[in-house]
Amino acid sequence: MVKSISTPLRVATTIFVVLTALFLLAPLVVVVGVSVSESQFIAFPPAGFSLRWYENVLASDAYLGAAWLSLQVALLVTLSATLIGGAAAIAIHRRALPFSGGLATFFLSPLVLPTIIYAIGMLMLWSALFGPVSLVTLWISHTVITIPYVVRTTLAVLSESDPFLEEAAQTMGANRLQRLWLVVVPQCRPGLIAGAFFAFNISFDEAVLALFLRTPGLTTLPVQIYGQLEFSPDPSVAAVSTIMIGITIALILIIDRMLGVQKFASS
Repeated sequence: MVKSISTPLRVATTIFVVLTALFLLAPLVVVVGVSVSESQFIAFPPAGFSLRWYENVLASDAYLGAAWLSLQVALLVTLSATLIGGAAAIAIHRRALPFSGGLATFFLSPLVLPTIIYAIGMLMLWSALFGPVSLVTLWISHTVITIPYVVRTTLAVLSESDPFLEEAAQTMGANRLQRLWLVVVPQCRPGLIAGAFFAFNISFDEAVLALFLRTPGLTTLPVQIYGQLEFSPDPSVAAVSTIMIGITIALILIIDRMLGVQKFASS
């Protein structure tokens, strides 16, 4: 028989949840507040209300160029990580390749490797083999660190899939490609969408790799924000950060319409 929750425990749990929410959301509130300040300096609470910093950001060639580069890299990474990670997850789940357990560990290994160590190694390797870094360097390096998320979410979905659907399709005459495209891939869809979401956000926000693999003409948005914050900080940094927060919220709403947040979170 389940015992009722005591009042002190219920109150303590409520306080803990509220404090946790405040701890997580307070920095975002500060960022949004600073972004609409009339002050020339980063200060909270904001002095007055103004959208001038958003206008400055949208009129800045440096910010727009960095955002366009980050968007290009993030889209390329989302596509490549989803294809490679999804295919790897399907092969690992079906045990179609030898040493599937070792392969699973291999594809998840970038999660335990410090990003700064990987960035230094990638810079040294690319410089020794191909010369100066480029957009392709960022694409490959970002893909490597995002593949584990696609593999993990897709494997989580496949672990709950019905293994007899593919056998039924085979019994009805579907060949291997038809079974893969019409049966397996639809079963993977929630995991692939969740993995693609993580891949896009991680690539778009990645700063450590971009710091090491940058050139004067290859500056991503996180690096541009870091440089602005280091040398001449002003509320435009908060405005850019608020826009990035808005993009993330918009993606979550889109996924909620397509998939449902509850199913997405369970992936």
